[in-house]
Amino acid sequence: PDISTAAALKQTLLNAQSIASIPASATGTQLAGIYERLGITEEMKFKTKAQTAPRQIADAVANCQAELAVFGLNVLIDPRLEIVGPFPAEVQREVVYVAGVAGNSKEPEAAKAFLAYLMSPPAIAVIKAKGLNPG
Repeated sequence: PDISTAAALKQTLLNAQSIASIPASATGTQLAGIYERLGITEEMKFKTKAQTAPRQIADAVANCQAELAVFGLNVLIDPRLEIVGPFPAEVQREVVYVAGVAGNSKEPEAAKAFLAYLMSPPAIAVIKAKGLNPG
Protein backbone atom coordinates (compact mmCIF):
# COMPACT_ATOMS: atom_id res chain seq x y z
CA PRO A 1 0.00 0.00 0.00
CA ASP A 2 1.12 3.52 -0.78
CA ILE A 3 1.26 5.83 2.25
CA SER A 4 3.97 8.17 0.93
CA THR A 5 1.77 11.29 1.02
CA ALA A 6 -1.33 12.36 2.89
CA ALA A 7 -3.39 11.84 -0.28
CA ALA A 8 -1.94 8.36 -0.83
CA LEU A 9 -2.52 7.44 2.82
CA LYS A 10 -6.12 8.61 2.57
CA GLN A 11 -6.71 6.51 -0.54
CA THR A 12 -5.07 3.45 1.03
CA LEU A 13 -7.23 3.76 4.13
CA LEU A 14 -10.37 4.22 2.05
CA ASN A 15 -9.48 1.22 -0.12
CA ALA A 16 -8.90 -1.07 2.87
CA GLN A 17 -11.72 -3.42 3.81
CA SER A 18 -10.76 -3.40 7.50
CA ILE A 19 -8.19 -1.80 9.80
CA ALA A 20 -7.10 -3.16 13.19
CA SER A 21 -6.28 -0.57 15.84
CA ILE A 22 -7.02 0.34 19.44
CA PRO A 23 -9.40 3.32 19.38
CA ALA A 24 -9.42 3.49 23.20
CA SER A 25 -5.73 4.42 23.45
CA ALA A 26 -3.46 7.44 23.07
CA THR A 27 -2.58 6.23 19.58
CA GLY A 28 -6.26 5.75 18.83
CA THR A 29 -6.93 9.35 19.83
CA GLN A 30 -4.16 10.58 17.54
CA LEU A 31 -5.45 8.36 14.75
CA ALA A 32 -8.93 9.84 15.13
CA GLY A 33 -7.36 13.28 14.65
CA ILE A 34 -5.59 12.10 11.51
CA TYR A 35 -8.84 10.67 10.14
CA GLU A 36 -10.50 14.00 10.84
CA ARG A 37 -7.75 15.97 9.06
CA LEU A 38 -8.05 13.61 6.09
CA GLY A 39 -11.84 13.99 6.09
CA ILE A 40 -12.52 10.24 6.46
CA THR A 41 -13.81 9.93 10.03
CA GLU A 42 -17.19 8.45 9.07
CA GLU A 43 -15.74 5.94 6.62
CA MET A 44 -13.20 4.71 9.16
CA LYS A 45 -15.88 4.00 11.78
CA PHE A 46 -17.11 1.13 9.62
CA LYS A 47 -13.66 -0.20 8.74
CA THR A 48 -12.09 -0.17 12.20
CA LYS A 49 -11.71 -3.55 13.88
CA ALA A 50 -11.24 -2.41 17.46
CA GLN A 51 -8.74 -4.35 19.53
CA THR A 52 -8.12 -4.07 23.26
CA ALA A 53 -4.40 -4.90 23.46
CA PRO A 54 -1.40 -4.21 21.22
CA ARG A 55 -0.67 -7.88 20.50
CA GLN A 56 -4.22 -8.30 19.18
CA ILE A 57 -3.52 -5.80 16.40
CA ALA A 58 -0.81 -7.99 14.87
CA ASP A 59 -2.89 -11.10 15.51
CA ALA A 60 -5.89 -9.60 13.69
CA VAL A 61 -3.86 -8.98 10.53
CA ALA A 62 -1.90 -12.24 10.73
CA ASN A 63 -5.15 -14.20 11.13
CA CYS A 64 -6.86 -12.33 8.23
CA GLN A 65 -9.39 -10.68 10.54
CA ALA A 66 -8.19 -7.25 9.36
CA GLU A 67 -6.51 -6.14 6.15
CA LEU A 68 -4.33 -3.41 7.68
CA ALA A 69 -3.05 -2.47 11.11
CA VAL A 70 -2.48 1.07 12.32
CA PHE A 71 -0.62 1.65 15.57
CA GLY A 72 2.82 2.54 16.90
CA LEU A 73 5.61 1.10 14.79
CA ASN A 74 7.23 -0.53 17.82
CA VAL A 75 4.03 -2.52 18.45
CA LEU A 76 3.71 -3.64 14.85
CA ILE A 77 7.19 -5.14 14.59
CA ASP A 78 6.13 -8.75 14.21
CA PRO A 79 7.54 -11.38 11.83
CA ARG A 80 4.01 -12.13 10.60
CA LEU A 81 3.50 -8.57 9.34
CA GLU A 82 4.94 -6.53 6.49
CA ILE A 83 5.67 -3.02 7.74
CA VAL A 84 4.69 -0.40 5.17
CA GLY A 85 6.27 2.44 7.14
CA PRO A 86 5.37 5.49 9.18
CA PHE A 87 2.66 7.88 8.08
CA PRO A 88 3.85 10.78 5.91
CA ALA A 89 5.32 13.78 7.73
CA GLU A 90 2.32 16.02 7.04
CA VAL A 91 0.06 13.82 9.21
CA GLN A 92 2.63 12.14 11.45
CA ARG A 93 2.28 12.62 15.19
CA GLU A 94 5.35 11.33 16.97
CA VAL A 95 5.27 10.40 20.62
CA VAL A 96 8.30 11.80 22.43
CA TYR A 97 9.54 10.19 25.62
CA VAL A 98 11.77 12.21 27.94
CA ALA A 99 13.83 10.90 30.85
CA GLY A 100 15.37 12.76 33.74
CA VAL A 101 16.45 12.42 37.34
CA ALA A 102 14.12 13.75 40.01
CA GLY A 103 15.64 16.33 42.33
CA ASN A 104 14.63 14.26 45.34
CA SER A 105 15.79 10.92 43.91
CA LYS A 106 17.03 8.50 46.57
CA GLU A 107 19.55 7.04 44.11
CA PRO A 108 20.56 9.87 41.76
CA GLU A 109 23.81 8.21 40.67
CA ALA A 110 22.00 4.99 39.71
CA ALA A 111 19.41 7.03 37.81
CA LYS A 112 22.15 8.95 35.98
CA ALA A 113 23.90 5.68 35.13
CA PHE A 114 20.65 4.30 33.73
CA LEU A 115 20.13 7.41 31.59
CA ALA A 116 23.72 7.17 30.35
CA TYR A 117 23.09 3.53 29.43
CA LEU A 118 19.98 4.51 27.45
CA MET A 119 22.20 6.73 25.29
CA SER A 120 24.88 4.06 24.79
CA PRO A 121 25.39 2.36 21.40
CA PRO A 122 24.08 -1.05 22.61
CA ALA A 123 20.88 0.49 24.01
CA ILE A 124 20.39 2.66 20.93
CA ALA A 125 20.68 -0.46 18.74
CA VAL A 126 17.90 -2.16 20.73
CA ILE A 127 15.73 0.97 20.69
CA LYS A 128 16.05 1.18 16.89
CA ALA A 129 15.39 -2.56 16.49
CA LYS A 130 12.11 -2.06 18.35
CA GLY A 131 10.98 0.60 15.86
CA LEU A 132 11.68 3.63 18.01
CA ASN A 133 13.79 6.70 17.21
CA PRO A 134 16.40 7.46 19.89
CA GLY A 135 16.84 11.15 20.63
